[in-house]
Order: sequence, then structure tokens, then C-alpha cells
Amino acid sequence: MRALSVEAPWGIDQIQVVEAADPKPGPGEVLVRMRAVSLNFRDLLMVQGLYGRGSASTADVITPFSDGCGVVQAVGEGVTRFKVGDRVATLFFQGWISGPPALEKVMTSLGFPIPGAGAELQTFSQEGLSKVPDFLTDQQVATLPCAALTAWRGLFEDASLQPGDTVVLQGTGGVSIFGLQFAHAAGYRTLITSSSDEKLARAKALGADHVVNYKTTPAWSKPVREATGGRGCDFIMEVGGGGTIQESMRAIRIGGHIAIIGVVAGAGDPFNPAALIGNSAKLQGLSVGSRDMFEAMCRAIDLHRIQPVVDKVFPFTEVGAAFKAMQGGEHFGKIVLEF
Repeated sequence: MRALSVEAPWGIDQIQVVEAADPKPGPGEVLVRMRAVSLNFRDLLMVQGLYGRGSASTADVITPFSDGCGVVQAVGEGVTRFKVGDRVATLFFQGWISGPPALEKVMTSLGFPIPGAGAELQTFSQEGLSKVPDFLTDQQVATLPCAALTAWRGLFEDASLQPGDTVVLQGTGGVSIFGLQFAHAAGYRTLITSSSDEKLARAKALGADHVVNYKTTPAWSKPVREATGGRGCDFIMEVGGGGTIQESMRAIRIGGHIAIIGVVAGAGDPFNPAALIGNSAKLQGLSVGSRDMFEAMCRAIDLHRIQPVVDKVFPFTEVGAAFKAMQGGEHFGKIVLEF
């Protein structure tokens, strides 16, 4: 079988397609023939040697990608959750089944330190897979484990929102578009930002109530305040990090919730935590979620027939081109590789 592999000196151009022996499932393991994987910003950092609770060393060889869809080819001794022929999604954290996050749970992420889904055949613990809605395509299923679950956890697990509340989604990448779709289905009022009027029009078509071009309106907190009668929004999906947190603090209402899930805009200016005292806002970092959360999300996707947005599809052998499309911010929603 063929697999993707990257090692030092790292970089997009260092990713190779290698031949490897077909793996066999051990006790409690499932062999999956992968059909599709999706790209996350985390994957881009990983192949550049920049991601990990412990940075990748020169001795590491990484099989990238956490998010995939495949079909069970074989099961090892003791497997009870799956049978041959089941279609499954990989779970970002192989060992976070339920309950709150803990160090031992979040040290089980696919791609690094555990070999990822970027191979034609891969073995996984039966605990690290879930069945998926039948109506979704393989490409759509591959978008769910990280981006969709991150948006789901931020909106429904960590925040306390009610129908009619206002949520702000930053940008039109995978997490934000899932956030828009979930928030729309839940009856929240939505405002989304982008530097592209074309992408904002697409967001409108998905149900966005308000749109703001942050390139032409860098002080986007003002239209947020205007849309909420001066009160401020209830929730912000913060993907920019230091580059956008100041505007988020200006846009959030007293007692509002800011979910910090990315730093794509860079470090930005120093943040003054004293601002939190005056408005009692909550800033919470979050990283994906548990299997229980994933399966609850899939039930909601099935009920509401939510269609994940797959914007670009590449053969898995063109992984470099896919990453360069991500670097260029060309996508709306998700980029997928097909096997």
C-alpha cells in the first residue's frame, strides 16, 4: 500500500508518497481502507515541524492527517464496535471517549504522536473510530473529526447559548463554516467575517444573518455592536488569535463567551487581561472534543441533514498542491484529499 510520510527537514515539499507493507489489525484494532482525508491548519503546522505538545524531532517520521473516512477491511481479536464493511470516521483524539479533557486523553491525537490517516490502509483502535451518517459522502465525512467537532463543542458543550443569541464566526475556513451551519440550525443569529465579498455571499447563502468584510471594515466590532443594538454578541469563534482578539473583546457582550480555537492571524499586540474584569467575559481555549461529543454531533447532522462544505478536492498524491491552496486562503470550508 501507499502512504504519505514527512520527516526532517520538514516542509510541504518534503512530503513523500512511500510504499509500505499492508498493516494487520492486532487485538482491539480495526483495519480501515481510507477513502478520503481532510486538511486542517494543524496539519499544515505539523508537516512544517511546528506542531505538537512536544515538537517533532529529527528522529520523527510522521504519517500526517487526523481526519479521515474509510471502510473497515478487517477486525482484530476482541473487536465488538465494528464489522467488515462498516463506514467509519477517524477520531482526532483516539483516547478521549467521554468526560472533560485530561492530559492522558489529549496526548492521543492522530498524526502526531500517533501515526495518522494519510495512508491507503491504516489500523486504529476500535475506540478511536465512529460510524457516520449514511447520507454524507466520503469527502464530507472526512471533514467532521476536527473542524466540525471543534465548532460543535464551542457552541453546544462549552457555551450556554439560547435560540436568538448572536454568534460571530471569524473567517470562512472549516471551523467557522461548520459553526455557521450549526448555529443556523440551532436558531442563533449569525454574523460572519471575511476579507472576500465573494465568500461572504456564499456565507449568506448558507444562512448568515449579517456579514462583514474585515478588510474594508477592520473595526468589525462596530457592525457587531450595531447588529445587536449596542449590546454586543453572545459568542465569538476566535480563530485569529492575537491578531483579532482585541476586536473580539470590543464585540463581546458583558458575560459573553469567546472560544479560542486558532491563531491564524498571528501573535498580534499584547493582550491586556484587565479588559476581562470590566465585562466579565469568558475566554476559553478548546481543542476538538471527545467521542461522545462526536457521536452527538453526528446525530444532529443526520437530523438536520447538514451538508459539510467541501470546496476543493485533490488526489492524495497531490498533497503539496492541497497544502499550498490552504496556505493561500483559497478555500471556503474544507479541502479534501481522495484515495
